[in-house]
Amino acid sequence: MATIHGKKIKLFSLSANPELAQEIAECMGLGLSDCTITRFADGEISVNIGETVRGHDVFVIQPTSAPANDHYMELLIFVDALKRASARTINVVMPYYGYSRQDRKALARQPISAKLMADLLQAAGITRVVCMDLHAAQIQGFFDVPIDNFEALPIMVQYLKKKKLQDLVIVAPDHGGASRARKFANCFNAPLAIIDKRRPSPNVVEVMNIIGDVEGKNAVIVDDIIDTAGTLTEAARALVKAGAKEVYAVATHPVLSGPAIERIQKSPIKELITTNSIRLPEEKRIAKIKQLSIAKQISRGLINIIDDKSVSALFQYKPEQNF
Repeated sequence: MATIHGKKIKLFSLSANPELAQEIAECMGLGLSDCTITRFADGEISVNIGETVRGHDVFVIQPTSAPANDHYMELLIFVDALKRASARTINVVMPYYGYSRQDRKALARQPISAKLMADLLQAAGITRVVCMDLHAAQIQGFFDVPIDNFEALPIMVQYLKKKKLQDLVIVAPDHGGASRARKFANCFNAPLAIIDKRRPSPNVVEVMNIIGDVEGKNAVIVDDIIDTAGTLTEAARALVKAGAKEVYAVATHPVLSGPAIERIQKSPIKELITTNSIRLPEEKRIAKIKQLSIAKQISRGLINIIDDKSVSALFQYKPEQNF
């Protein structure tokens, strides 16, 4: 039986990102607990927990990346099994929150799917959620249980500082990302630029203007999610056209759907720095993409949660931190 500071702890990994789960377990000095996930002939999911969880604080690691629907159903069914097996607490570690971009009604008669996912998780029986860089901060208000929204900023900043890049300008890919980019810029005492864009149709981006001076500078585009990479690559081309020396990109969640890899490969982006919040298959691990591990930060946060300590210090960049 695994204990941390006198508390009985179990750590489970579902199928979305077992490599990250194994890293987190090693950082916490734990082994992953035994569970199996099977499917019936018609695709229905069945789970089996191979050891007792009665009276334990249980942590389940499952980003809800593609295929999001399958990963959500796995998680919901597994949480139900834990609840029925008398787990003391059920803590979901979901670095990537699927459906997070559907956080409001942008048009009439649209759903708010991010809220629906929160309702489903709570109905299943979770007692806490741990996420990373939620697409919209208001998603935290969709939950009536504690939610910790970790930030990858310290890990990203630490990596970029080691590159010793000069004449930096931090770039927000749109007006909505200005706040995120400004926090990043403050860590480097660097100026901020904003891409003014429009979408004439879905998945089509036109850069209208660049607000700020990028000429002769090394530009770093800061975003939370890279999906088809249309916005990112068009922004990179616009920055080069405006006189930027080199273009780097930072994004927490590498969704990388459809033509994303091909677009990044052909773009002027020198390096895309992302995290392992989402597992990348081998065919998407190209030389331009650098994945940084969030395992140490997540594990420190989970230990602080177990010890009833603050986790907010983990979201701030400090030169002495080692992630």
